[in-house]
Amino acid sequence: MMPFSHCKKSCTSKTKVFVSSFVLLLYIGGCSPPEDPIKCSTENSDCTITNGYGIFPDRATCRVAEAVYPTSEEELVAVVATATMNNRKMKVTTRYSHSFPKLVCPDGEDGILISTKNLNNIHNVDTTARTMTVDSGVTLRQLINEAAKVELALPYSPYWWGITIGGMLSTGAHGSSLWGKGSAIHDYVVELRIITPGSPEDGYAKTRTLRLRLVGLDFNAAKVSLGVYGVISQVTLKLEPMFKRSITYMKKADSELGDEALIFGDEHEFADLLWYPSQKEVVYRIDDRVPLNTQGDGLYDFTAFRPTLSVTLAVLRSLEENQEARGDAEGKCITSKLTTTALWTNAFGLTNNGIIFTGYPVVGFQNRLQSSGSCLDNDALIITACPWDSRLKGEFYYKTAFTIGMSKVKAFIQDVQNLVSLQPESFCGIEQYNGILMRYVKASTAYLGKEEDGIDFDITYYRSKDPLTPRLFEDIYEEVEQMGMFKYGGLPHWGKNRNLAFESVIQKYKNGEEFVRVKEKFDLQGLFSSEWTNQVFGLKDGLSIVKDGCALEGLCICSEDSHCAPNKGYFCRPGRIYKEARVCTGS
Repeated sequence: MMPFSHCKKSCTSKTKVFVSSFVLLLYIGGCSPPEDPIKCSTENSDCTITNGYGIFPDRATCRVAEAVYPTSEEELVAVVATATMNNRKMKVTTRYSHSFPKLVCPDGEDGILISTKNLNNIHNVDTTARTMTVDSGVTLRQLINEAAKVELALPYSPYWWGITIGGMLSTGAHGSSLWGKGSAIHDYVVELRIITPGSPEDGYAKTRTLRLRLVGLDFNAAKVSLGVYGVISQVTLKLEPMFKRSITYMKKADSELGDEALIFGDEHEFADLLWYPSQKEVVYRIDDRVPLNTQGDGLYDFTAFRPTLSVTLAVLRSLEENQEARGDAEGKCITSKLTTTALWTNAFGLTNNGIIFTGYPVVGFQNRLQSSGSCLDNDALIITACPWDSRLKGEFYYKTAFTIGMSKVKAFIQDVQNLVSLQPESFCGIEQYNGILMRYVKASTAYLGKEEDGIDFDITYYRSKDPLTPRLFEDIYEEVEQMGMFKYGGLPHWGKNRNLAFESVIQKYKNGEEFVRVKEKFDLQGLFSSEWTNQVFGLKDGLSIVKDGCALEGLCICSEDSHCAPNKGYFCRPGRIYKEARVCTGS
């Protein structure tokens, strides 16, 4: 779920109410979608690549020699073969490039970027077998819409539809459910075709077809590949007959959250939770299938995924920066309450008929309720945009996300609640971005999927444009991050997080070494690997970038004061609850 922010402390109370009440209404039809993440000085050469947020965690610029845009599998094979023959590094990038880590950056400036932007065709729909075969560059939105035309549905999906099928598989993207096979997209793949480097006898490129029914270990390894196995060409997904859902949001105190979170996912198929720790409240999403003849044609157009006026985004960012600079905790709490109240009042973007919200439950077809992202609708001018569009002065943030096994969820929640009791206003900054999203995920057969059933905690919070400027309650957020990752053994979301989340991560997976073995089998020369991925896999040291201020950006865990901001009163200290944590604490 992407973040959303409202008015800040620096404005008057009247202005705060005005902005918070009306920013939800400042959407107009159409907007300019994010630009291509690849920029070249000449036609498809001398290029740079970034992500949809405009910058990687280490802020380093990724330069490459060339970018290519194949339109078919034949062209894709030719690209891989030529690069392999010339021993050039390759990386795959998607249409909007939404991964935070440097998954798309090849080593060396002689590298090649392979964009799947034009690999966006639907190849086959089998209504009898209920399968659909698509190019890896097909977006979630396109897949949902094409399936609906033949009364089929993807049973579970992420909530943002601007991601591609290949991107979802490579990063283990998921929705929220413990039912069936769970909410991860890769567990609904029955076949995938992947182009890998080959020998001269193979013509320097090899097309591999991996199928579920063959019970192949390679298939389980490749389902979440991080892009290091090769280029995913085509994917066949198992779908279901179209169905309807009924959604009701319910708000409660968080006093029993530790116990209730453990059973809520078993009670409701599409359950999730929005937790506001400083407000001591939780919003429960009661979301289940209902018979097709149930009346209702509801639509989910999540508020933060709608086009927002560019001038509004600039004003809100300026107010947030001012609030951070002043250390205005009280203002953040006022803002967070206004934000969450506005979202609650607007039913988070749900409408009963596609126009207005008249009350719960909201009943509608799966394709209209499972995902959204209307800010991607095209317009020639950047009058409105997605709130995080890097071309504008808009939202700029971190996103920490990790999955904790169900056996440890209650203890983690209680630790966070203990932190809140020590500093009640500390989580207001997170609540400005709609709190902590808690999604249910199920154990997977994918080697880099989830090891056990658990809850994914997705936390979004302010990021400064200056990497050496600490944020308000820096130590609290760092302690939560380190508790989740290390005390409770959380598995990081592969498409999110800062560098420290991936320290020794491959050791958390029982099939981690086997994943690396298959990687070397598919790509013996390591042409799709990079220094960063080799560091993640434990094949190379240096994932932590130790330098002055490195802990502020999550490039390291502080071990001395210089890793924080001693000149600004932030020093390296133990955590408050998790004493093994090392965090940057303000004086």
